[in-house]
Amino acid sequence: MNTSSDFLAELSDFLYPHNQYHGELKTEYLQFNLHLQEFSQRVNYICSLQTGGKISPDEAYKQIHLLWKQLKRSKKAIQD
Repeated sequence: MNTSSDFLAELSDFLYPHNQYHGELKTEYLQFNLHLQEFSQRVNYICSLQTGGKISPDEAYKQIHLLWKQLKRSKKAIQD
C-alpha cells in the first residue's frame, strides 16, 4: 500500500512532469530548462482553465504575464 508521501510524490510527478534535457550539459542550461518546463506546465493549466470558462481571458493574460516575468528574472539570475 502506498504511503502518503509516496502518493504525494507520484501526484507531483503526474501534475508537474519533467522531460529529459538533451542540450549541452551546463548547470545554467539545466536550471533554465527546469524553469522553462515549469513555466510551460503552468501556462498549459491557465489555458485549460480559461478554455473551460473557469477564469476570464484577462485573468489568464495577467497570470501568464506574471509567470513570464518570473521566467525572465530566473534567466537573469542564472546568467549573473
